[in-house]
Parts: sequence; structure tokens; C-alpha cells
Amino acid sequence: MDSFEGPQGHSERFGLHHVDFDLPDRPRTPKQSAYFYSKIIENNGFASREKLFNAQETKNIEPNKVSSLPPSTVPSQTKNVWSRFSSQTNFQRKLYHYGTFPDGFSWGVSSSAYQIEGAWNADGKGPRLSIWDKFAHTPLRVDNSYNGDIACDSYNKVDEDVAVLKKLKVTHYRFSVSWSRVLPDGTYNFINEAGLDYYHRLLDALKAANIEPQVTLYHWDLPLALQKIGGWENEIMVRRFYEYADVLFSRLGQKVKFWITLNEPYIVANLGYGYGTFAPGIIGKQYIAAHNLIKAHAEAWHLYNRKYRAKQGGIISITINSDWAEPRNPYKQEDVDAAKRYLQFFIGWFAHPIFNGDYPEVMKKTIHERSLAFSPSQEQRSYCLAYSIIMSNTPWFKGLDKTFCPCSPKTYPTTFFNDRGTGTTHDRTWIESGSFWLKITPFGFRKILKFIKDEYGNPPVYVTENGISERGAVDLNDIHRKHYYEKYINQALKAQVLDGVDLRGYTAWSLMDNFEWAAGYSERFGLFFVNRSDPNLPRIPKNSASRYASIISCNGFPDPALGPHECLNPEPEGKIMLCHVIPKLCVYGEI
Repeated sequence: MDSFEGPQGHSERFGLHHVDFDLPDRPRTPKQSAYFYSKIIENNGFASREKLFNAQETKNIEPNKVSSLPPSTVPSQTKNVWSRFSSQTNFQRKLYHYGTFPDGFSWGVSSSAYQIEGAWNADGKGPRLSIWDKFAHTPLRVDNSYNGDIACDSYNKVDEDVAVLKKLKVTHYRFSVSWSRVLPDGTYNFINEAGLDYYHRLLDALKAANIEPQVTLYHWDLPLALQKIGGWENEIMVRRFYEYADVLFSRLGQKVKFWITLNEPYIVANLGYGYGTFAPGIIGKQYIAAHNLIKAHAEAWHLYNRKYRAKQGGIISITINSDWAEPRNPYKQEDVDAAKRYLQFFIGWFAHPIFNGDYPEVMKKTIHERSLAFSPSQEQRSYCLAYSIIMSNTPWFKGLDKTFCPCSPKTYPTTFFNDRGTGTTHDRTWIESGSFWLKITPFGFRKILKFIKDEYGNPPVYVTENGISERGAVDLNDIHRKHYYEKYINQALKAQVLDGVDLRGYTAWSLMDNFEWAAGYSERFGLFFVNRSDPNLPRIPKNSASRYASIISCNGFPDPALGPHECLNPEPEGKIMLCHVIPKLCVYGEI
């Protein structure tokens, strides 16, 4: 157990059991290492892989039903997930699970309109632009004053983009529609046929390649004309989004069977309308923006369900992003509560209304109490959380972010992060990426999938974005990305096979290096490198593209002990192409 360690006192701890020296009876609490050491003793060494796991981990768990409790009183399942994995060691977490996903599993890759299309003012889109057109042309808003005027020029490169999709062997391609390209002033007063024609060409090319489209209605590029009347702060946006969705369902719906209403409304609300670091650069209005986003999703969902689903045969839902969080000290109740709040203020903010008809109780209670405590005039901050939002339970397309944050309580004046009341940190041993907010933590991926299953009644889940960035010199031998996809997809397999998560698809972010919002082109997530020094903007495969294609071909990770598998052999042409371009790329990187 933890004890008195000479000159270091109690500051250094070697124990298999934690001792709480603040309590007079000095309780002993077993650490994860105690459980693992006990297993070693029990097995007189290192047993087979199956025996290292608890019995419950090696069998499927029956799906939970959606809770019958009244809206917003549904208890959080976070503690169940922490308990489920608390005895796992690093060795167990990293252990590879061989197996494959079910037949019909969806394999995809993703992009978004502003990030890849370019043609910012072409064919009727200008002069009615989007909020990101304006934001990126505003000094000091985007790294190195980059913008999406040309981006990857996908507007003019449909055939090239579909060709690289075919190389990846994906079954699905997720992209978004530019609202201002189709409805330049944001309303259906004028429908830009040239804009619709681009999406028809893309959809037809995908069909010819036997690739199913996953189409996002809104991926952050709001028409500037609508921002001039308040954007998502204005409730009229609910109606405008309904009208926009109606146009797309009616004009594109016969070619689309997989719709996503909104991409990551948390980012729109918090970064766009809360902290102002993303377009449109508004500060302190995230709650009302989020409320209107949720209602807009509900209206579009019901529109499709009522008017189009029967004749078009598609599915529709929303992409919600989230981190996974754990208490910094799992034996300290304040930290446990902080981690629960973190998740409810993140994923629960948008998922709870969809599955339970209202905001999480902790959000409503905390925001209301803190508003009154600091100033009665700030009551308006929480009024939007007083409504009950009635929605139908829908299949949920879950876009998962990649970070994992131990949490502890925090109290300061009123803002969103202070309302949440948590401070976060991360383990310095976690592998970094090209983005300050993104660490490689595959074990958190499995945990949040399990949380979704337990918290929301095991809904169908599609991972709609998952990927890793890099900065600096270009290296097509992107070992870190290859490692990332292997580890994260394997954790997804564990979630499905061992935890019983109803996981139906996985989508990598992103198809190619593109405009990464406020980071411009400084951060690169692509499976394909886009050579911006060449006016033709060629798409050049990185090593990770070949590995992802092989995982898709194998439909997972077949056990090599069972014999050779053809799907594990990368295509020779990929290697040849890489050898030709590597010398050329060396001159572009900065050291």
C-alpha cells in the first residue's frame, strides 16, 4: 500500500492499494495494478488472452432499452463505463483484437464543402457568400491568412476525387452541401441551378463508382445573408433551415439514402457563437445558438420522416462530436461529478434532447443557479434551457472526436466553460498530433462508444469523422496516421464485439489535406496529400491510404494465425507512386 517513503514522505506512492491519509481510519482502496497483479498470481504467470479479461468482457451484452424515466431525469451511465474498464491495465487496453465487422458494415471517408470545393464565387455563388468566405478574408482570423477560395478545387475535380475514393475501396463518401451555393441568399426565393448541378454530377459519379453518398446539409458555412439577420441567434433560422432541407430532399433525395442534418453543432455553438474563434466570430451567445440548432435539426428530421422517407427510402440524423472524460481522482467525489458534468455539457447538450426530449438536468440546474448567483440580469443566459424539446428517437450518426481529459472541479464567473465547472488536463505520455487539442488515446474511443450504448439505449451508431493531423514537413510515410487508424478502428471492433455496441459504420477524416478552418492549411488530416505548390493540386496517396484500404478490404482485422489473407497485401501501384513522389516532396517541407 502507499506508505511513508523516507524523505519524500507521502508524496511518492508505490502501493498496490491507495491509502487516504486525510481520513482517520486510513482506508485501503485497490488500484488497477492490484487487480492485475492478483490475476498474475491466480494464473501463476501470464495466461491466455481470454483469461486476462473478466468474463463479462468476452461476451456480448444485451442492448439496453431507452429509459422510461421522464425527460431530463435519466441518470448518467458514466460511472458504469468507468467501473467496466477500471480494472484494465495498459497491456489489456492495447491488446489487439482479431476479428471482422459484420457484413454490410459501412466504410467511408469524409470532407466538407468549404474545406475542399473552392470556386468561392463561381456559377452564381458570388456575390452572396458564406460566413466562412467573410471570416477567412478578415485579417488575423485564419492562420497565415489562408482562405478557401480555391481549397482543393473539388468543384472542378469531381472525376479526380471519385478516382481516389475508388483507390480507398470505400463503400460510402461523406460530403456536405454548400448552402450558399444552392440558395445564395439563404432562402428559396432563388435556387441556383448551377450549384445543384455540381452536386448532381458528384452524385452521379459516385453511383457509377458504386459508392454510396452520405450528405450533410450543414457543415458550418452559413449563407452570409442569413448571418446579417442574426444567424443562429435568430429563431427564424429554424424555418430557413427547414426550407433549405426541403429543397435538397426534393431535388437530390432520389440519389441520396443517407442524410445528416448538422455537423457537430457543439462546435458551431461554442466556437462560432461562444468564443468567436470560428465564423461568424460571435462571443457569449452559444446557448441560444445551440437551442436553435437543435430545433432546426428536429424540424428537418420530421420533414424528411413525414414527406420523403416513404418514397425515397433513406435515413436521417445528426453528427454529434464529443471527447471522453474521466475523473482525475476516481476516489474523489468532486472529480467524479466534474467528469460527469463534462460529458453532459458536451455530448449530453445535444444528444439528451434527441433521446430524452430535454436538456440534461445538470445543465439546466447549474446554468440557472449560476446565472442567479452572479446577476439577476443574466437570467437570460439560461432561458433557452427551460424549454422541453420533444423529438423522436432516431438512428444516431456519431462523429467522435479524439481527446480524453481527466477532470477536476472549477468555479469562476459565468461563461459556458465555467458553467460546466471542470478543469481538464491530459497525460504527457500521450502521443501528440498536429493539433494542440488532439492526442492519440484509442482506449477513450471504445469507452465513449460504450457510454453511448448505455446512456442512450444502444442506438445505431455510425462514426462519421475520426482522424489525426500533422504539421510541418510533408512525409508521405505517415506512420503516425497508419498507427492511429489501426488502433482506433481496432478499439471500435472491441466496442462492437465485446461490448455489444450497435456500430454500423466507420468514416475516416479526411479524404485529403484541406482547409482546416482557423488553422488554414497548417494542419493536415488527409489520407491524400494535396500538393499546393502545383496549380493542378494533385491528390497524392500517403502510406496510411494503403493501410486504410487494406482494413476496408479485410472488413477489419483477420487473425494472421488462421492463414494468409489476400486483403492484407497492399496494392503495388500505391508503393510505386509513393517512391516517385517522395524525392519531389522533400523540397517543400520546413524543418
